[in-house]
Amino acid sequence: MAKYMLVSFKTCPWVQRSAIILREKNAPFELRHIESDNRPDWFLAISPHKKVPVLTIDDKVTLFESNAINEYLDEQVSPQLHPADPIQRAINRAWTDYVPTFASAVTGCAYAATEADYTKAIAKIPDAFDRLEKALEKQGSGPFFNGAKYSLVDSAYAPFLQRYVFLNRIKKLGVMEKYPRLKAWCDALMARPSTHSFPEAEFEAMYREGLRKRGSYLSQFVEAPRAAAE
Repeated sequence: MAKYMLVSFKTCPWVQRSAIILREKNAPFELRHIESDNRPDWFLAISPHKKVPVLTIDDKVTLFESNAINEYLDEQVSPQLHPADPIQRAINRAWTDYVPTFASAVTGCAYAATEADYTKAIAKIPDAFDRLEKALEKQGSGPFFNGAKYSLVDSAYAPFLQRYVFLNRIKKLGVMEKYPRLKAWCDALMARPSTHSFPEAEFEAMYREGLRKRGSYLSQFVEAPRAAAE
């Protein structure tokens, strides 16, 4: 099997999508973390957009952008997660293309500077959730997007549904409960070991600390980490 190295910031959801695929396929890989405000020269030399994720293959070839990386991995490493039926593959790709819009609507409140901005941001969540609820109704009985079988769509949405869960714990949003299929999907993804690059509690603590330091409206609701007892 090829040697894979995936370059990431510790809490980047876009890299998380590719890490999930590698874990789903039981493919060994190195997850190398860099700092977003101190991107090393070796990384800048291999990342045309200067962004993560970047996947190196056998220390020779570099791929970038999570959708492209995930499509490549699904073609090269078994088991294949895309549906065999071409119509279903097209539907899955179309819903994967919706992820940036979904992510912005569902997690945008984390970046709101004021309470008014926060209120406007959370008002966008129901429309995004409603679209996915209807898509899940058409796709099957669950627990995953295509029914019983896990797919690339699941890996694409998992990091952003996870962050909704984290945000809801910081300040109650109470939106997902109105969408039972979406809630069941989220629960199934959160229970899936591949979703988590770190132990869940550890990762949530990292996410909360990043949000606290951001200085957004929500930052005030995140407690500073307590100093360890001497």
